[in-house]
Amino acid sequence: MLNQIDEIQGIGLHLDLVLRKVQEAYLRKFAELEVEMTIEQWVILHQVYELGENASQKEIAQTNFRNRATISRVIGGLERKGWLKKTRFEGDQKRFKLELTPNGKSVIELVLPHAKYLRKQAVKNLNSSEFETFLGVLDQIGENYTT
Repeated sequence: MLNQIDEIQGIGLHLDLVLRKVQEAYLRKFAELEVEMTIEQWVILHQVYELGENASQKEIAQTNFRNRATISRVIGGLERKGWLKKTRFEGDQKRFKLELTPNGKSVIELVLPHAKYLRKQAVKNLNSSEFETFLGVLDQIGENYTT
């Protein structure tokens, strides 16, 4: 199979096709739930939820591997929707603190059970060993491009 990589149009195309299927599943679910939200907005909203009171814009940017301008744009969109509030940390005026609003918490409560289900769908026919191998292969491919 590795000898045929050019014949199957490369790894990137295959990864992109799978990623699109995953994204489409999430977007369909958001639409079913009547929540107007992008994948990036969900990722950031969920991260703020997970980080709780310590959620900062800087940490979100670092863990998302996206540039600050993109993160700032997405956060701005979540603020305009009334799902996030951005303030400064007390005693640290350099960092932005991100907090879910009551509406943002409602979105999390509505979407999170479905997001967990979709995550389980992704691995439903894989055993833990296969999944660990899959993650290892992805990590190695990523490393191959950084060295």
